[in-house]
Parts: sequence; structure tokens; C-alpha cells
Amino acid sequence: MTAKIDGHEGDRLAVHGGSPAVVRSEKDERLFHWPIITNEDEQAVLDVLRAGSASGTDITKTFELEYAAWQGSRYALAACNGTAALLASMWACEVGAGTEIICPSMTYWASAAPALTLGATVNFAEIDPETLCIDPDDVEHRISSHTKAIVAVNYAGHPADYDRLLPIARRHGIRVIEDNSHAHGALYKGRRCGTFGDIAAASMMSGKSFPVGEGGMITTDDSVLYERCVAFGHYQRTIDEAVHNPVDGRVHDRSLRPFSGLPLGAAKHRMNQMCSAMGRVQLRHYEERIAEIQKAMNRFWSHLEGVPGLRAHRITEPGSTMGGWYTPTGLYVAEELDGLPIARFCEAVRAEGVPVCWPGVNAPLHAHAFFHEADLFRQGQPTAVSFGQRDVRQGTGSLPVTEGIALRTFKIPWFKHDDPARIEQYATAYRKVAEQARGLAKSA
Repeated sequence: MTAKIDGHEGDRLAVHGGSPAVVRSEKDERLFHWPIITNEDEQAVLDVLRAGSASGTDITKTFELEYAAWQGSRYALAACNGTAALLASMWACEVGAGTEIICPSMTYWASAAPALTLGATVNFAEIDPETLCIDPDDVEHRISSHTKAIVAVNYAGHPADYDRLLPIARRHGIRVIEDNSHAHGALYKGRRCGTFGDIAAASMMSGKSFPVGEGGMITTDDSVLYERCVAFGHYQRTIDEAVHNPVDGRVHDRSLRPFSGLPLGAAKHRMNQMCSAMGRVQLRHYEERIAEIQKAMNRFWSHLEGVPGLRAHRITEPGSTMGGWYTPTGLYVAEELDGLPIARFCEAVRAEGVPVCWPGVNAPLHAHAFFHEADLFRQGQPTAVSFGQRDVRQGTGSLPVTEGIALRTFKIPWFKHDDPARIEQYATAYRKVAEQARGLAKSA
């Protein structure tokens, strides 16, 4: 394998004493800084503080209407965080004692853990090695009479395969819950992610591509699911009038009416209005900002096109995008790099001046003690099997693709601005190491 990087034959790797490809400068602060906060955001938050209305709902309801219209959903309901949004969505879909959800094992814990707090269990499914989303081929055989929902995570901005997932769910009469926390604004064949499932939930914490400080959002076209989510965590927003929370309207789901005024989830999920005020501002600029992110990230991968061992994790379907490209990732093929261990590859890239290159993504959940041993209700046995559920707990070796993904993925920079010269430097670091993998493997 010849080491040739942008015409510089034989550039010595920094890990071997050569000059690094990336020379860090003050430009990098702007290139990577997130979230983008302007005077407009600050003024919106100050207005809430000065009005003493942080615990109200008027601004939040306006934000919900604007977000629903932007995404293309009939309803939107803001929550205090993404975990609360997922919990309410599961409850609305009748996930409860003795039931099951199907969820990819490789995801953030909030995609699955709320099911146990409802007395349900999680049947973890395999992921597709290219998309990193739930593998439709590993879903249908897991469905039983106990199954209430499939959780489809649009992982690292990549839309799940809804063309295959949705027919499976419809055939069995079960719900699809989208975890859209990584994919605000992503498109799947011309349609916005967050509109494919029966209901979608998303985090809006400050690190996400759509940041409001701390918060979450539920979206759906189903009025009953919407009403259930309101009833679960938004007291006094249905049926009964209240001074601070005027009634939205009488609910259609009669089973909820006796409990009006109190949250059935026994917790308050209301979004702080400083966050919803910031969210309204962020939404006004979001399309422009993610368009630049997409341009920058695609530029990075264009520099690495055809480099052995490195593959872009991105969707190539027409009319599809990665949205804000949250937590961007690359796919690693060690066999094309003389078996160079991914940890050694990442170490060499970091030596080239790229601080974010590490192996792996989220750790698999299916073998975690929480889903095997945790006794959340102090019943003297694991919650995963305490309510008459099937015992679907899985151990190491049961999901080989998921368990091996740390050897096949690596982190790449998340560019927030399109700076061609700087992006080329970062791409050169990865290219330089990949094209000198043989010598690096021998020295490992």
C-alpha cells in the first residue's frame, strides 16, 4: 500500500514522529462550537425571566404548534426532557405490566429503560451493520402477544428502514415509537423523520442538533396518543380549567376523564418556558444551520471517498438526509487495512491532531445488569420478569453484530460550519493513517 496523501508521498505519521495533519487554531472553536446562541436566544430567555412565566405554558404551546407544523405532524407536546417524552410515549402505546417492547440494543439507555419503570420488559433486537439502526430482519420473530411497540431509533442521524419496519408492525397490530433524538430534521425519501411511527419522541438537550437547553418533544398524528401523553405528565392541560394552565379541550378518550387535573404518571413533564422560548428561536434558524452542517459533513466524507477501510455512515437514498448529523460516525473495515486494530487506528488519528477519534458508539444494553437484575419495585426479583412477562433477557453472544460494533465504528468530527480548508485538514488525518496502515500494523 503506497502512502500518498494529497500529493505528499510518504508523509510520516505523527505517531512515528512526523508532523500532524491538523494544526489546531482559533478557527476550531467556531468550527465545532454548539449550540449557536445569539442575542435573539438571550432576549427570548430574558423575557421569560422578567415576566416570571417560566412555569407557564403559553410560550410552550406556541412552540409546540410551530414545531408540529415544521415537522409535518398533527400534534406536538413539549416535555422536560427526552426520557420523559419516551416514557409518556410508551405509556400512551399501552406499554405496561407484563408487556414487551422491541428495541435495538445499541442505543442510549432512555430508548429502552422507561419500559421497565412501567412494569414491561425489553426484547432487544440486532442492528444493521451499515445503518446502525434496528435490523428489520431481526424484528418479526421477536413479536408475541405481549408485544406492544417497536422502538425505532434513527441512530446518529440515519433514518431507520421504515419501508420494511412499518409493514411488520401493521401486520401484527403493534405500535411504532420513533426515537428521533439523533435526527431532528432528517429526511427519509422526502419525508421528515419523526412522522413515520405512530408516535415519536426526541431529546432536545443542549448537546443535540436541536438544542433548547434541556427538553424533549413528542409528535404524533393520533389524537388519542396525544391525549394520553398530556394526561400522563401534563396536569391541568385537559378538562379542568386552571389559572396558569387554561384547558386545551375536552378529551375524547373517556378512560382519562376521571383523572383530570392530576398526571397519571405521577410526575410533572412540563417544559420550562425558558427552554421553549429558546426552542422557538432555534427553530427559526434550524434549517439554515443544518444545511451548513450537512454540507460540511458531506465535504469531509467526499475527501475520503475510496480510501480503503473507511466508509461513511450516511444515507444515500434520494430525498434523504442525516438532519443535524448528531454524533457522526464512520464505519471501519480492518481487513482492508492489514488487520490494523481500530484502537491503534484511532490513536494514530488523534496523534494527527484530531481529538475526537475514538472507537465505538453506544455500548450494547442487552447484557447490562439493569435489564437483567434491577428490582425497581422491591419485589424480590428482577423487574424484567416480575409482572408475568416472558423471560426474554439476553446474554453476551446473543447479538453478535451489536456486540462487535465497537470494532467497526469510529468517531469523526462534528463540523458545525463549512470551512473547506479546515475540513480538508481533518480528512487528511484519517486518510494519512489509513493509507499507511500496513506500516502502522507492523509497529503495533
